[in-house]
Amino acid sequence: MKIAGKTVVITGASSGLGAALAQGMWRAGAARLILLGRHEARLNQVVRALQADGADAHAVLADLSYEDDVHAVVDWLRAHAGPVDILVNNAGAGAWNFLEDSTFAEIREAMAVPYLAAAWLSSALLPAMRQRQHGHIVNISSVASTLVWPGATAYIAACRAMRGLSDALAADLRGSGVHLTHYESGPIETPYWSTHPQSRARVPGIARLLVRPLSADEAADAIIRGVEGQRRHVVAPVMMAAVLRLHGLVPWAVRGLMVRTGFRP
Repeated sequence: MKIAGKTVVITGASSGLGAALAQGMWRAGAARLILLGRHEARLNQVVRALQADGADAHAVLADLSYEDDVHAVVDWLRAHAGPVDILVNNAGAGAWNFLEDSTFAEIREAMAVPYLAAAWLSSALLPAMRQRQHGHIVNISSVASTLVWPGATAYIAACRAMRGLSDALAADLRGSGVHLTHYESGPIETPYWSTHPQSRARVPGIARLLVRPLSADEAADAIIRGVEGQRRHVVAPVMMAAVLRLHGLVPWAVRGLMVRTGFRP
C-alpha cells in the first residue's frame, strides 16, 4: 500500500522505533499521523517535532494493556481521525527474565503488550477496513517469533503469540482487500536497552557476533518498504534474515547455537 495520502495509527510511538516510524511515514507522504503511547511528555515531544515539520500529527495517551483505553482510542479515532488506512502495532513492554524470576504482573504485561494490545486494536478497526476493502495492519515483533534462547521466557512467548496472530489474521484477510505485514527484527538500538540493561546481557553470543544492531531509522525504513511492497513478512537486518532461512533448513542446529551461547546465571 502506498503511504502517501493515508491516515496512519502507530502504537508505542513515544520513542525508539515508534517515533522513527512516525518520521518515516511522514517522509513517505502520510496525510495524518495518530501516535499512541503511555509516556505523555515523550509522546508530545515526538508530535511537536512532526508538527514543526508540517505534519498533521496527533498524540493520544493510552495504555493499550487495558480494554477501557482501547475503547477510548477507538472512540477518539472515530470522532477525530476518520477512516484508518494503516495500523502499526508497535507497542511492546517487558524485560527478559527466566520465568521463575518474573512476577505474575510482569508475565501478564509481557503478553498484554504487544499481543493483547495488537489483537484488541486490530479487532476494533478491522470491521471498517473490511467494509472499505482497504487497509493495512503491521504487527511488529522480533526474531523471538521464530528463535528461542535462555532467559527471556515471557518475552519469547509473547512474540510467538504475535506470530500466531499475524499468521491467522493473514489467512482471515485473504481476498478482503486488507493486507498484513509481520515484521521480525533483530536487535534495534532504542531506549529499551538502557531501561532494561539485563536484556542486552542476555542476547546470545552467536547473535552478537553475527548480527549488527539496526538503528531505529533503519528498522523503520525496512518496515515502510514492506508496507509499500505489501510484503507479508519482513525480516531485518539481512544477516538475521539469513539466520532465519538457515533455521528453516536445520532448526536443530540454529536452536542449539542460540541456546549454547545464551545467558546462564
